[in-house]
Amino acid sequence: MARQKKSTRKKNRTRRPFWLRLTLWLGVWGLVLGVVAILVLNGIVRAKFEGAKWALPAHVYGRSLDLYQGLSLSANRLRWELDQLGYRPVATVASPGQYRVSGSRIELYTRKFQFWDGAEPARRLTLSFDSGGISDLKGSDGQLDVVRLEPMVMGGIYPDHQEDRVLVTLDEVPEHLLKGLLAVEDRDYYDHFGISFKGIARALMSNIMAGGTVQGGSTITQQLVKNFYLTQERSLIRKGVEAVMAVLLEVHYSKEDILQAYLNEVFLGQSGKRAIHGFGLASRHFFRQPIQELDVHQSALLIGMVKGASFYDPWRNPERAKTRRNLVLDVMAEQGVISQDQASAAKARPLEVSATPGTTTNAYPDYLQLVKEQLRREYREEDLSSAGLRIFTHFDPQVQRQVEASAATVVDNLEKGYRIDAGALETAAVVVRIGTADILALAGGRKPGYAGFNRAVDARRQVGSTIKPAVYLAALERDSAYTLATPIDDSPLSVKIPGSSVWEPANYEKRSHGLVPLYAALGNSYNQATARLGLSLGLPTVSQTIRRLGYEGSLPEVPSMLLGSTDMSPLDVATLYHTIAAEGFYSPLRTISAVYTADNKPLKHYPFATEQRFSPQVMHLLHYGMQVVMREGTGKGAYRRLPEGLVVAGKTGTTNDQRDSWFAGFSGDYVGVVWVGRDDNGKMPLTGATGALQVWSDIMAGVEARSMPFIKPEGVTYVWVETATGRLSSEGCAGARHLPFIDGSEPRDKSSCYRTQGPGVVDWFKELFER
Repeated sequence: MARQKKSTRKKNRTRRPFWLRLTLWLGVWGLVLGVVAILVLNGIVRAKFEGAKWALPAHVYGRSLDLYQGLSLSANRLRWELDQLGYRPVATVASPGQYRVSGSRIELYTRKFQFWDGAEPARRLTLSFDSGGISDLKGSDGQLDVVRLEPMVMGGIYPDHQEDRVLVTLDEVPEHLLKGLLAVEDRDYYDHFGISFKGIARALMSNIMAGGTVQGGSTITQQLVKNFYLTQERSLIRKGVEAVMAVLLEVHYSKEDILQAYLNEVFLGQSGKRAIHGFGLASRHFFRQPIQELDVHQSALLIGMVKGASFYDPWRNPERAKTRRNLVLDVMAEQGVISQDQASAAKARPLEVSATPGTTTNAYPDYLQLVKEQLRREYREEDLSSAGLRIFTHFDPQVQRQVEASAATVVDNLEKGYRIDAGALETAAVVVRIGTADILALAGGRKPGYAGFNRAVDARRQVGSTIKPAVYLAALERDSAYTLATPIDDSPLSVKIPGSSVWEPANYEKRSHGLVPLYAALGNSYNQATARLGLSLGLPTVSQTIRRLGYEGSLPEVPSMLLGSTDMSPLDVATLYHTIAAEGFYSPLRTISAVYTADNKPLKHYPFATEQRFSPQVMHLLHYGMQVVMREGTGKGAYRRLPEGLVVAGKTGTTNDQRDSWFAGFSGDYVGVVWVGRDDNGKMPLTGATGALQVWSDIMAGVEARSMPFIKPEGVTYVWVETATGRLSSEGCAGARHLPFIDGSEPRDKSSCYRTQGPGVVDWFKELFER
């Protein structure tokens, strides 16, 4: 019996260790798994925080505005650009980003900016204006030669998840914003180790007393972990993981590092598909200002939006946003961040958000398309969308503004004036700076900012008579056979095309003009004369001339090529006309000037390149003929819109059945090409003169173009010629015209008037010395 009891006690002793062992076993494995989980989480925390934290989009900048005495820029145009850059009109200019208008003067405090070729400091300026533009430019230390304004951010290339941010450092953030953020979101930030139970209790009491959500229970470190590492899932497990990761983050990194990451990560709004992250971008988005320039009431609004960017959106819910802002201001005053007087003054201020977002995904999609196409030939897609590249371009917002306005208003007026269905017409325009080949502005349609079909780049339409200058250029290069005075036959002709029908070109007005001087055939755009001239030169000769002007696309050598049957885009035509305007120097058209990394290290510069393809003498003659187009021929209607005294040259273009209306021309500083037509290639009641020329003239008048200089080069002589016969004449003779000739090509035969009236003064002295 005793032995049985002893055996039972032994069994009981073995049963208790089994449960104990099970508990210990589970505890050990739980500890192991916990350690492993912490190690895994620790690796995740460190890997992302120490690596490239964010995929930073490439930001594309327009040109900088150089301010200097003598610049042809009105005070109103400067004010418009300052407003686009987010400068604020104030009563007293005291800090960067502010300006004041006083009569004909503007006081301005510029912002510092790191340009691709150097840094520009912040400066106080006083600019005086007169009818010619900037008449005086002074700084705080006296006269200044030139000052650069920072360029406009015109768009970007974004990652697939469409996040965007402007990175800021702690020393760039106003003190009232930093302290205000901590007062509202994490008062014990510098005392806790990632989790604050005290903060949770305090937030609960503050929210009850305020009657609204003024403070949150999560620390800033927890909020950063939630946004930076985790999903928006709500569960106890996720909350536990968040707490562990918050502690790990505090173990490895300083409070300053964590706070700076939070400032750049927090979600503060939406712009279309693009998410606005961080206070740096939010400041530009809502106020069009860099974060350094925020006032107390502006900072309070952004701080308040941390708890619900959509709920407190100041554009959609202004009253709700203002109430939230004022609660934040009360907390800031209560915590000593600002005084009660400052809080009261700030609460009396309106929200003062910009009328429109200061950031858009791509405000100028047509121009950006060209930029992106070039970049994608040279850089990897992931670098463009995530490496934070800084891309500087030649985009001119002032010129673009005028192009968009003209494209919209003039085409609308054309539809009304010609009783065309509203919205039936479309347009495209390109403006290029002469000499540098910089593309300054581009519109792919009549609706500004619409990212649709880019007609300026992708639409390929027959160019019509805009090709004719190439035919006359090919002729004028043969100066022994052709001059501006050479008679060209403008009679009907028929050309049998092998394997096809007969080609019988006709003039627009359906009548012939017999023998006409070459300059008149060009000026009046006579089809028959041009066709005869081109055929006599040979199609390969004309084709080669078009190639030398810069066209690289398909160019079938058929007779109709001479009258513009070739399909080109407005950008293609701009290339040809830039070579013409630049006196025979070909240059590839440019959008990009330089590409830099996010930390301002140069990746590539795009220097100006040029090649002389035609002599200045022959180009001078062509310019003369293209001025005849504007003064006497198909383009003369432009002078009803252009300023008096402005000298321009160009060529209209109209295709069969008036399906395309073109004009390409240039002043002293700009080449402009405009197309007007229907997307369905339907007929219109418009010619090049009544359609595209009207848009072009409005653009050139609006950008205050300068006259083309038209200086006679060495090797060119002007003589008086009897236009009916092509013989030498004299000033004052009937039908006499003063024409330029390449030396040695001027007429030898003299008209009867040349002898009767006597030579001009120069010719008289010449004959005297010859005797």
